[in-house]
Amino acid sequence: MARPGRRPAKRPRPAANPTPAQPDASKEAPLELFGTIKQVFPSTTFAVELENGHTVLAHIAGRLRRHRIKLLLGDRVELEMSPYDLTKARIVYRYRAGEARRSH
Repeated sequence: MARPGRRPAKRPRPAANPTPAQPDASKEAPLELFGTIKQVFPSTTFAVELENGHTVLAHIAGRLRRHRIKLLLGDRVELEMSPYDLTKARIVYRYRAGEARRSH
């Protein structure tokens, strides 16, 4: 019997997001591409020309926003693109002038 004025004891909560034993195989890895910024649109959106000549619409990744990385016309960038929509991408890295490509 609970006493009046006292809260019941708290039960331990299960882990909110347990780590899986194996990575999720249903999720496809993004495509990693390189390109050059050809046009700047409002709200940090850019037209990026890929090395193969195609042009995609790209937005800035949150990490670049957080560190206030500025992107200008002609900058070389690294992109991540979903295999499901090949017209949109996310800019994940801006190369400095003369900088070689990163190796993963």
